[in-house]
Amino acid sequence: MLARRSPVLTRVTDQAARQSLLRDWMKAHLPEDVSAKITGIVERQSTLVLFAESAAWSARLRYAVLDIEARLRAEHPQITDIKVRVLPRS
Repeated sequence: MLARRSPVLTRVTDQAARQSLLRDWMKAHLPEDVSAKITGIVERQSTLVLFAESAAWSARLRYAVLDIEARLRAEHPQITDIKVRVLPRS
C-alpha cells in the first residue's frame, strides 16, 4: 500500500534489494577474507562501486575483482564499469 503512494519508497526498496543481491553475489565469488572487508556496494547507473574498509583492502579488492569481472558482467550485463573506493567502517 505504501509503495503505491510513494514511488520514492519503492525506489529505495528496490535499491536495497539490488545491493543485497550484489553483496551476496560478491560474497559467493570473492575470497572470504576480501569479501569480509567490503563496507558498501552501490550501483549508480551502469557503474558498480565497491567500498573497502582501507586503502590496503581496496587494492586487494581491485585485484580480486579482476579475476571475477568477466563472470560478473556476464551475469549482470547492465554493469559496464566497476570502481573500488575506500570507506572505513564507522
